[in-house]
Amino acid sequence: MPVQDELTLLIKSKYPVIFFESIDETFALKQLRFIARQLNFLYYEWSLTDGLKREDNTGCYNQTKEAAPMLKMILELLNLKGVPPGLFVLKDLHKCFETALTLRLFKDTINHIKNTRHTIVILSAEYNLPKDIEPECAHIIGGYPVEKEIESVLGETISELQRTNWKIEVFLSPEDSKRMINALKGLSIQQIRNVVNQCAVEHNSLSIQDLNAIESYKKKLFDQEGLLEFCLTEDKSIIAGFENLKRWLAERKDSFLPDQSLPLPPPRGVLLMGAQACGKSLAIKVIAREFCLPLYRLDLGRLYSKYIGETERNLRKALAVAEKLCPVCLWIDEIEKGFAASSGELDGGVSQRILGTFLTWMQEHKATCFVAATANDIDRLPPEFLRKGRFDEVFFVDLPDCHGREQLFEIHLKKRQLNPQNFECRKLVEMSPDFSGAEIEQAIISALYRASSEKRALTTEHILEQLQSTKPLSVMKREEILALRDWAKERTIPV
Repeated sequence: MPVQDELTLLIKSKYPVIFFESIDETFALKQLRFIARQLNFLYYEWSLTDGLKREDNTGCYNQTKEAAPMLKMILELLNLKGVPPGLFVLKDLHKCFETALTLRLFKDTINHIKNTRHTIVILSAEYNLPKDIEPECAHIIGGYPVEKEIESVLGETISELQRTNWKIEVFLSPEDSKRMINALKGLSIQQIRNVVNQCAVEHNSLSIQDLNAIESYKKKLFDQEGLLEFCLTEDKSIIAGFENLKRWLAERKDSFLPDQSLPLPPPRGVLLMGAQACGKSLAIKVIAREFCLPLYRLDLGRLYSKYIGETERNLRKALAVAEKLCPVCLWIDEIEKGFAASSGELDGGVSQRILGTFLTWMQEHKATCFVAATANDIDRLPPEFLRKGRFDEVFFVDLPDCHGREQLFEIHLKKRQLNPQNFECRKLVEMSPDFSGAEIEQAIISALYRASSEKRALTTEHILEQLQSTKPLSVMKREEILALRDWAKERTIPV
């Protein structure tokens, strides 16, 4: 439900107090004034600097800059006979509750307006209320411009840039504009202007290439503790195989578009399981690119703290930041290491508590946050992750087959500006049974070093030599990989 509709519903439902948490005060005030006019409410606004005043300027109340006199004035207004319902918007009032008098007056005001049509809205960028007031208050987060408003602000900013700086060029197709508008969600109007101006002035142009700069700006703004890491995405052409995953993504990618015609819910997440070094992390970067979502990595190791309760608090902060950055792809690498299946006795129950917090969030969150996780060790993965509803699908990433290895040799040779046609790729495939993608890449890199030391061009024989000297993971951990394959055969979908 849009924030404006939710606010209207709460006011109509006769909530005495609403805490409106928003970083964009100007835009939030505009929304509240509009609601007051729609409901035929008298609109009052208060701040420590301006005091209490009416929107129509028929009432500007003297000596109400301090919180206590202002609340006394509101009580007087409420006691007037025949007074129309009022919407009282009080900026940052919660910061004044340190004094007993202000807190008592506010409680008296709440008691006075219960079951009436009057409503108090506390407007601030940070939610914080005394425990004895919190039960009386509805909490709502938002007040950010929606797509149409972002489109308007983007257009105005571009027009202003081109009017004042003729050097700036704009290279945005209609599809690029939609992606940029999507990336600007969660920012205030002024923040949108700031980051667009910054991107345009830096290179004298504005294009889809500036998406990374916008995401970096958002991360600096919201993620002060550094719990999330912004990652670059990759094109699907750089991964070999994964045909089932690519098909699954193609069927669902349109569900993230704001103007999609079908009312389909966007997918919530996938879990990629399999042997190490088979391209699971690379596939996550491809998923984010296919869904046109920025990619943020949650490092579970950063969450843990030696102080009681701090780990759980860090997880809640990280998830709250992810929701503010939405729409987003949240990447959790080797998820079993952060939420290991155990009784919790070794760590005082911390792992069990954060597992419970994370599972509840996965089930209940409403934000457009796609969770993409990888796992290597099935024995350490909590079974709660595997039930339907947590992830949309669980994919098994096996060691590449002959066709996959041939693609991998071609990809890694091209990556180093080498022509695959100059190499006997079929022979290389035959000599690399059950090699992972990382092992193939490392063999090519080692062969390049050998050829460089010999002052010769790289040949098939150089790569064959490195393949023959490599003991792949499929040999060193044969039993574990066979057990993983047996487990995955009936429980997962092969990529």
